[in-house]
Amino acid sequence: MTDYDIAVIPGDGIGPEVVDAALAVLRECGARCGLELDYTSYDFSADLYRRTGRKITAADMDEIGEADAVLFGAMGLPDVRGPEGLELGAQVEMRAHYGLFASLRPVRLFPGVENPVTAKNIDMLVIRETTEGMFAGLADEHEPSDESASDRMTITRATCEKLFDLAFAQARARRKRGTPGHVTLLHKSNALRSNVLMEKVFDEVAARNPDVGSAKYYIDAGSMYLVTDPERFDVVVSENIFGDIVSEIAAGLVGGLGVAPSADVSPTHGVFQPSHGSAPDIAGKGIANPIAMILSAAMMLEWLGERHGDDRCTRAAQSIQAAVEAALATGPRARDLGGTAGTQDVVEAVLGALPAQLENPALAATDS
Repeated sequence: MTDYDIAVIPGDGIGPEVVDAALAVLRECGARCGLELDYTSYDFSADLYRRTGRKITAADMDEIGEADAVLFGAMGLPDVRGPEGLELGAQVEMRAHYGLFASLRPVRLFPGVENPVTAKNIDMLVIRETTEGMFAGLADEHEPSDESASDRMTITRATCEKLFDLAFAQARARRKRGTPGHVTLLHKSNALRSNVLMEKVFDEVAARNPDVGSAKYYIDAGSMYLVTDPERFDVVVSENIFGDIVSEIAAGLVGGLGVAPSADVSPTHGVFQPSHGSAPDIAGKGIANPIAMILSAAMMLEWLGERHGDDRCTRAAQSIQAAVEAALATGPRARDLGGTAGTQDVVEAVLGALPAQLENPALAATDS
């Protein structure tokens, strides 16, 4: 009997390759811990749009939304664009359709991975708002012009309250795992009216959570601190486009996007995907780093475990994370991390490092 139905959207470029890698780890882990996941694949790639003009619709998203979670590869091709000139991709539509207001982007420096700064104790969670901010006007009517163009930034109290409640809850949960349990807002309230409201709501939510420390920096200064003193950060929360940029700065501190997973979540839906793009220049060469996708799959299991009170999912997620850490520490490592390993080499290293206790589901269920 299937425990959970997973919708799989491989996407473009290296998306299908890294998704296959994550599925191999999920299937092995599931078999060892008695967890049955059923996968249904959907093609809403930019390549499909180029060939057929077909892209994801509300009806498609309704169908996909019936699954327990969505595993998403990477989508978009630089030369495939819609009538308005933007790259094709289902991520923005899915965020709006499912109300995925927050993207959780953990960033951690793993042993064995070189990084470009002197700090070595980097372990933070960047939370990017994903339904409004600078993306709020994407559905607005737009008159094409070679003379001017504009976008709008909209911030609402309702979304800010949800976002900051989540940030403080995540900080509290992370503190149990050994992090400081601290939330930092990166904003631009000195220049943007919308961010004045964002800062005000942050202060109100912080006052309701006095057990969790908090701080605020302007986005420009905060970006500098990310590079010069990343160890000061635990949970970082920001507006949509600021959060997008900040999460990639943070990923650069720990080895790059190849080790940067993410989860777009709401109270009812979750879409799990690596932070990197489709990288069409290396697609089909078997050299893409699958670690970010594998860690995103682990985040999916952790989310399912929390939502359904399923300890098997939680243990499987922890085991995958431990296996990734072990594989990164000893190698082989993918090329973006300075190694020579191909995608399959990394997958085999992760599979070989899965904790032995998973081989005995009964033991895994009782061991504490």
